[in-house]
Amino acid sequence: MVPIVHLLTVRNLQEAKSELAAVGSDPASHNIMAPKMSHLLIKIKDLDARAANVLKQEMLAKGGEAAVAKWVSTFSQPTSDVILMGTLKQYGWLLKNLGVQPHGLKQLVEPIERILNSLAPRTIKLICGRHNLTIGGKTLVMGILNVTPDSFSEQGLFFDAAKAVEHARRMVEDGADIIDIGGESTRPGAEPVDAQEEMRRVVPVVKELALEVDVPLSIDTAKAAVAEAAIAAGASIVNDVTALTGDDEMAPLCARAGVPVILMHMKGEPRKMQENPVYDDLISEVVGYLQGRVSAAKEAGVDEGSLLIDPGIGFGKSAGHNLEILKRLCEFKSLGLPLVLGTSRKSTIGHVLGGLPTEARLEGTAATIAVGILNGANIVRVHDVKEMVRVARMTDAIVTGERWHG
Repeated sequence: MVPIVHLLTVRNLQEAKSELAAVGSDPASHNIMAPKMSHLLIKIKDLDARAANVLKQEMLAKGGEAAVAKWVSTFSQPTSDVILMGTLKQYGWLLKNLGVQPHGLKQLVEPIERILNSLAPRTIKLICGRHNLTIGGKTLVMGILNVTPDSFSEQGLFFDAAKAVEHARRMVEDGADIIDIGGESTRPGAEPVDAQEEMRRVVPVVKELALEVDVPLSIDTAKAAVAEAAIAAGASIVNDVTALTGDDEMAPLCARAGVPVILMHMKGEPRKMQENPVYDDLISEVVGYLQGRVSAAKEAGVDEGSLLIDPGIGFGKSAGHNLEILKRLCEFKSLGLPLVLGTSRKSTIGHVLGGLPTEARLEGTAATIAVGILNGANIVRVHDVKEMVRVARMTDAIVTGERWHG
């Protein structure tokens, strides 16, 4: 008999143990071998060159490796980026020593531990008013409800409150787990709307939906006054494209209200964000920004267990940037927070598919949703709920090996 030889993909300890069991290995050995099966790359930006030198020696001593800048050996420059290469077992050994190492290496313990913990499958209970959402089981689908005259996709189709409410009902019937309601367009080039007008648009819709649908309502706004009015009307999630930077009162409000908050990355502001956005290190810069906003939210009193992150597809990013984020979306899981993804009908899809208009981007959206879920998205924000629920359930079945019944 000719042996069959093939690559083996192991994404976490649970899968490693399953593969070990499948070959008939001694169960007593699984806890020892499984951490050796998961190889992990970790990137560190702007580390003190002395610390980088020590870190490389520590990884080599554990049987791993670390790539550092060539000047680290001479200390001719003050900092270096580092790429760590090792198994979970080797990182475990490394963490035991980092706490007593010089040059600030102790500060790496918490973020590396967070990354290692993010690899383990887990569920989070997100309290949204009278509703509880489970993050980490099936992918949740957030239906988009733009109560605006100038949204990039619907072009004011649901600007009328009655039509907006009816559309939201239909999205819930089609399987939406959350309805995200916005009264100010954030499309490229959009003009700002004052708080009074935004409240006039969204509050009646929130109030009626809170009585009629049995899913959490999210308010898509960067204004504290609008968020406060929407929460009073029945919204229980704040989705802020400025990550709490657009209004100094937003973070304290969210802390007082105890609502989940989605922090999104945006480079620039809507009117000018697509004018030649440039990044030196795309993923590191977006992750670093979100990390900073998470810290700011926590300092303002927002519970870390109520925070979610969104890399901001289409917000100050070229088509190439957006595709790179989708390809590497799993790297955002290193922040240890639920991941929200919004790609629905966006211009990158039209660009890649030859200039398709928004109404012809259904299949392209489906591809981005599937890839996003495969790479760790927990919530997908979409216009076409019925179709994207089907995409999500099918992708969930591939990722988890289970069949979801909605």
